[in-house]
Amino acid sequence: MERKIILNQVVEYYHEKFENKKFTPGKDMVRYAGRVFDEKEMLNLIDSSLDFWLTEGRFAQEFSEKISEFLSVSNVMLTNSGSSSNLIAFSALTSKKLGDRRLLPGDEVISVAAGFPATVTPIIQNAMVPVFVDVDLKTYNIDIEMMKKAISPKTKCVFLAHTLGNPFNIAQVEELCEKHNLWLIEDNCDAFGSKYNGAYTGTFGHIATISFYPAHHITTGEGGAVITEDEELARIIRSFRDWGRDCYCNSGENNTCGKRFTQQFGTLPAGYDHKYVYSEIGYNLKMTDMQAAIGSAQMDKLEQFCSRRKENYNRYRKIFGKYSDFFMLAEATSNSDPAWFAFIVTLKNQAPFQRDELIGHFNANLIETRYLFAGNMTRQPFFEGVNYRLADNLQNTDYIMNNTFFLGTYPGLTIEMLDYIESVLDSFVAKYLK
Repeated sequence: MERKIILNQVVEYYHEKFENKKFTPGKDMVRYAGRVFDEKEMLNLIDSSLDFWLTEGRFAQEFSEKISEFLSVSNVMLTNSGSSSNLIAFSALTSKKLGDRRLLPGDEVISVAAGFPATVTPIIQNAMVPVFVDVDLKTYNIDIEMMKKAISPKTKCVFLAHTLGNPFNIAQVEELCEKHNLWLIEDNCDAFGSKYNGAYTGTFGHIATISFYPAHHITTGEGGAVITEDEELARIIRSFRDWGRDCYCNSGENNTCGKRFTQQFGTLPAGYDHKYVYSEIGYNLKMTDMQAAIGSAQMDKLEQFCSRRKENYNRYRKIFGKYSDFFMLAEATSNSDPAWFAFIVTLKNQAPFQRDELIGHFNANLIETRYLFAGNMTRQPFFEGVNYRLADNLQNTDYIMNNTFFLGTYPGLTIEMLDYIESVLDSFVAKYLK
């Protein structure tokens, strides 16, 4: 059967299976996130599967180039998840190739506890000490004044996420990193498409990471990327991603350097095959070409998706803004333009109801909500016995743990869904209005 016939049938299948789904209030779930796609993603996926090229191939190259062009960065390394991206981004800084700048066990790394564990677990897995700084209740990002006081002679790195797509104060964080000669890793997993001072987040740190999980700005199902402008770091990151090998040939290539059998490494025999020389303690964390095929089609929609997220966020502000006595609403960081991952809400002290009462009402009416991930990470079960340091107190982090939740802004939300959310909120709050 010709490929063209198969692909034409895929288009027909998409229109029959996925198109024109109608929303019925009170019957259909309003998700906080989900994949948004059309026949183009399915065509790419089937096209890739017909090649039966199961590792990185032509679509991986295409996807990488689109990300590189969008962000104007030189090096994009695709991975199997955003969490893997965080792991190898941080682990790369432990490479002996970095000399005196390499991170060592016992070094301190500035981060926050009000976030997702994958930003912090690589610090712990590499036997270093996370130093937790509180966040402010306007942007939900790191408290800069407390961060200044947190830096010690042992501090070597800053590893921060842009909370729910809202950039942290990059200018001040960069200034501190330059002053104290610290590495900066941007966890850009929730902020792909956000801007700060007119430039995209993910382009400021020494290294940045992206996630393509279905909840994020674009999706490949599972998947992620690590990006950097530094060529040496790019080589090291590729090594950690590709089993720790020293060779940099792409999949299916051999002897790119022209010295495959003529070099000396460690105490290996002279001329040992460079394809089997390992300079790092690495992993296999690559993306498949079928995932990249989906991602390539999704990249063509990224700007549109980001616009929809902003529109949905602004609609939520009108919905919740009616009840300013009860709710604190997030503020975009100064000089930023967030492509919001979600709409975050915190109950004020004087609110006559508890967060979980409202969440229970939403869930009973089939509206999904989420907490701000781990709340206070130091209170999570996995943190028992972990060596960490508090910069000061985590007062706001604890308040968030008890009083904050978020709703989705993803492009699959329709006007009808947002109208329904507003009516469900109104019915709940009406009981408490005087």
